[in-house]
Amino acid sequence: MESRTFLQVLCLAIVGLGFANAEVPVVFVLGDSTADVGTNNFLPGFKARADFPPNGIDFPSSRPTGRFSNGFNSADFLAMLTGFKRSPLPFFALVGNPKLLKRPSFRGVNFASGGSGILDITGQTALTSSLSGVKNVVPLREQIEQLSAVHDNLTAIKGSAYTEILFSRSLFFISIGSNDLLSYFYSNSSVPKQEFISALGLEYEKQIMSILELGAKKIGIISVPPVGCCPSQRAFNESGGCLEGLNDLALEFHSTINALLMKLRSEYTDLKYSLGNTYEMTINVIDNPFPFGFKEVQTACCGVKRFNGEGICDKNANLCLNRHEYLFWDLFHPTMTASKLAALTLYAGEPRFVSPINFKQLAEA
Repeated sequence: MESRTFLQVLCLAIVGLGFANAEVPVVFVLGDSTADVGTNNFLPGFKARADFPPNGIDFPSSRPTGRFSNGFNSADFLAMLTGFKRSPLPFFALVGNPKLLKRPSFRGVNFASGGSGILDITGQTALTSSLSGVKNVVPLREQIEQLSAVHDNLTAIKGSAYTEILFSRSLFFISIGSNDLLSYFYSNSSVPKQEFISALGLEYEKQIMSILELGAKKIGIISVPPVGCCPSQRAFNESGGCLEGLNDLALEFHSTINALLMKLRSEYTDLKYSLGNTYEMTINVIDNPFPFGFKEVQTACCGVKRFNGEGICDKNANLCLNRHEYLFWDLFHPTMTASKLAALTLYAGEPRFVSPINFKQLAEA
């Protein structure tokens, strides 16, 4: 019998489990470039964008959509697993066409913006030399303001009772925090590490509370991966290894998120949440890539120079052919294959990777 990778086995297991409860009406996605499906395409003069080849080379019709990926990203796969075709459209696509909110086929909104963070200041200036001049990101606070506008428009169109039920049954996915940690790490700030992590956690708690006040009951949080192992960070580490200082920040912030979610659940008794430990998920693949079907977990598929981590993925970059064997697509982001594995693990994974319940259980709660 032909041997199967862990990813193939997991896919078969998911099929056996079936999709999440069809009662999930819509999905709302907030976050950074890990979940962006085209928000930054609408920001004039914005340099952190991916609406050019070879991005999207494995997307239907090989079309660059603004996803920082060779194809679909984790937001797409999570939406698929909960019964949708792909991630909902970016918020700015609705601005010019509010009638989309009236359609029976309305399936949610994606607010995620590449380069954004929990803090308003994150992404407004360069994080690294490869993203110099980055301005005009949509930080989490503004994304929640956009969510509030959608809430108000739905209330005006379909009534407060309808909107209240819709929000209470919908899934809210949030994937953010990496850019905040990168910004702090490279800022040479005099603020002690623990003080920064604590302040970042308090701000995140405040933003999540704003979502809960709109009527959200089911929230899936995707924590920060080991950003110190991205090709962009290996490229500037003389040893070629992961930057452990950055990874330590990611680990500490995961613990902070876990604590704040437990606190919120004690205050909002009808809150159901899942916390995805993408740090553990990613390190598990890096330390043991072959069962997952990966052959390259250090160098990006698309990029330039050392580890293909010293420049963006564009027409002048190196491009690998066996993209499904690479963990990283570009200097920061996972390949479509890696994103699919992440989504499948979040959806049906064990408590080691997602707790206190996985995303499938969250959808059915």
